[in-house]
Amino acid sequence: MKLIDLSPLASLLACLPVLLACASSNGTPPRPTPRSQASTPTPAGRASRPVPGAPPPVKVVHRDEHSFAHPDEVSVEHLKLDLTVDFQARKLAGRASLRLANPTGATRLHLDTRDLDVQAVTLDDGRTPAKFALGEPVRFLGRELTVEITPATHWVNVDYSTRPEAAALQWLDATQAGGTRPLLFSQSEAILARTWVPCQDTPGVRMTYEATLRVPPDLLALMSAENPTAKSADGVYQFRMPQAIPAYLLAIAVGDLEFRPLGARSGVYALPTVVERAAWELADTPRMIDAAEKLYGPYRWGRYDVLILPASYPYGGMENPRLTFATPTILAGDRSLVTLIAHELAHSWSGNLVTNATWNDFWLNEGFTDYFERRIMEALYGKPYADMLWVLGRQDLDETIAELGPESPDTHLRLNLAGRDPDEGTSQIAYEKGALFLRTIAEAVGREHWDRFLHDYFEENAFHSMDTDRFVAYLQGHLLDREPGLAERLQIDRWIDGPGVPSAPGGAPKMTAEAFAKVDVQVQSFVSGGAPESLATAGWSTHEWLHFLRNLPRPIARERMTALDAAFHWTDSGNSEILAEWLLRAVESRYEPAYPQLERFLMTVGRRKFLKPLYTELAKSPAGTEMALRIYGAARPGYHTLARETVDKILDWRG
Repeated sequence: MKLIDLSPLASLLACLPVLLACASSNGTPPRPTPRSQASTPTPAGRASRPVPGAPPPVKVVHRDEHSFAHPDEVSVEHLKLDLTVDFQARKLAGRASLRLANPTGATRLHLDTRDLDVQAVTLDDGRTPAKFALGEPVRFLGRELTVEITPATHWVNVDYSTRPEAAALQWLDATQAGGTRPLLFSQSEAILARTWVPCQDTPGVRMTYEATLRVPPDLLALMSAENPTAKSADGVYQFRMPQAIPAYLLAIAVGDLEFRPLGARSGVYALPTVVERAAWELADTPRMIDAAEKLYGPYRWGRYDVLILPASYPYGGMENPRLTFATPTILAGDRSLVTLIAHELAHSWSGNLVTNATWNDFWLNEGFTDYFERRIMEALYGKPYADMLWVLGRQDLDETIAELGPESPDTHLRLNLAGRDPDEGTSQIAYEKGALFLRTIAEAVGREHWDRFLHDYFEENAFHSMDTDRFVAYLQGHLLDREPGLAERLQIDRWIDGPGVPSAPGGAPKMTAEAFAKVDVQVQSFVSGGAPESLATAGWSTHEWLHFLRNLPRPIARERMTALDAAFHWTDSGNSEILAEWLLRAVESRYEPAYPQLERFLMTVGRRKFLKPLYTELAKSPAGTEMALRIYGAARPGYHTLARETVDKILDWRG
């Protein structure tokens, strides 16, 4: 189903909950009058449309072990930001005003902060000082900000500034940004929103927000909200997010950025030197949106735009609503790596629309999204293409289970992250085991029934959080109970709270790809001594090359590595996925001709997916460790905090 342009009436209806909520409060906190508005806001996304006759979603409020907040007592329902972006001092400074929902008559508001300098806290009109206290620092959680309120308090205003080391924010100078001007971007997931905004930093709390940003006049400011497409003459920008989101989806980016449209409701932002290439690479984005809607219902967020960030961005992508952040490593020049965009788009349903209630339920975001991503790619490029993604995903899953240990509790879908940074739960278990679990159910009940179930699941639970127990109950009540004994045969409990992948009966289906069977023949030919240039590789996609590289013997003899490189020129590849896999083989095989490229790659790319295996393999030998420490010492200042934390542990970094 193709989404038509929203009418003014639809836009008004979508904004109505925010307007009513504002009208019900005793005024709004003071803010400076904006000097300009960069653009006319785009229409709001469609309001949630419950399935006819279905009961309303159950609002479950969780105490989150990774948050100081008490949302069961009082919660933040709207955020208003007024911030100045100071590149010289590398900080944000201004005010965060939080509108409260206080059904219990609570007299204290508990907020999450980390490395924030709080100057003052006031109530309602901004003239009534509030008593507040900052707790002692707790490792990776930060400091609790407790504010004394009354049952009649509607607004709490926090005047504050961030610190240069704020973990969510990366401040790049012009050289690091790859242009002539500096650049700032954020990464709030999982619990880093608190490092730049005082908030209830838990996925179980949703809020709408608006913001005023003041930036240098020659830079463009963007957020996970309604965005401008051109620079403001005075550097003042207004933003509005009318749909309620959890704090981890707060996002900001400021830089010398340009916009190119991809369709009526999608486009791409990037540096001037990158934007045309990015627009060509992501040309299929409108088709992806259409395919996703046909599968599981309307896109609810108005626009879907993508921001291509510099290579230091630590993730492949981040599903910030209305504005996906993406790594430039997907710009392969042949549109072969755009699966990542399908993944982040799918998060507009699984994650952004229906959100994991706590980080122990992370698989409810990522497992659903991996499954949805592959259905989008199948709809656009055919089943053989999607089959390759499934096989590669199963390879990643098996490797992760072997790395963690087959009986490790970290291979359960439902995690126990008490006392740990939730970032430690970011592994292929949530993604690939979660997706495999859903595919197992789909094959057991039939795709038609499964698709209807998922469509209704997103509709009925839109803009709410979901925990694992509630999902299992929903799954059984709406799908599995129609066939007695099916839940037991599928080993639901074993999937959720057991290690590894359940075995038959009821275990995961075998993943096969016809294209890979042909690749396997060529692998065997090479292993048997065949010359690389004689292999039948014409027309191979990135996925076929990855399967080939992953299935080569380890290590590979020096002369055979040389022959492979001469035939396929992988050391000079412009495809980041193929290059990273080849460099891993080079480290395993001590293929020194690739080492200069390895160093260049590690110096310029900050994506953790590539950094972790390369540094891990280097660290397996004394010579490799010495090389890794030398490269990392030079590269580390350009990596994001999240990437540094990962590599610090691998190399036991003491610098």
